[in-house]
Amino acid sequence: MPKAIHPYEVLRRPLVTEKSTMLSPAGKYVFEVATGANKPQIAEAVEKAFNVHVVEVNTMNVRGKVKRMGRSSGTQAAWKKAIVTLQAGEQIQVFEGV
Repeated sequence: MPKAIHPYEVLRRPLVTEKSTMLSPAGKYVFEVATGANKPQIAEAVEKAFNVHVVEVNTMNVRGKVKRMGRSSGTQAAWKKAIVTLQAGEQIQVFEGV
């Protein structure tokens, strides 16, 4: 049984990149989400936050990159990405016109 997460804590931020804007005409939107969130929790959070119907959720874990500055090195934090597919004809207004 997954740990219960409040729907507004699941979505961290929308990812607006060149690749994610190419997906928006197909009704797919990309978000950074909490690492402990599963697909049903992500779908529920998007439906509540944006008042849309989610058809499919694809998730992936993104490893943190190793960064160097001279002799010292460190790693960026790992995070989770979700690609959310909406029902045909629906869109999220936050992404449109970016």
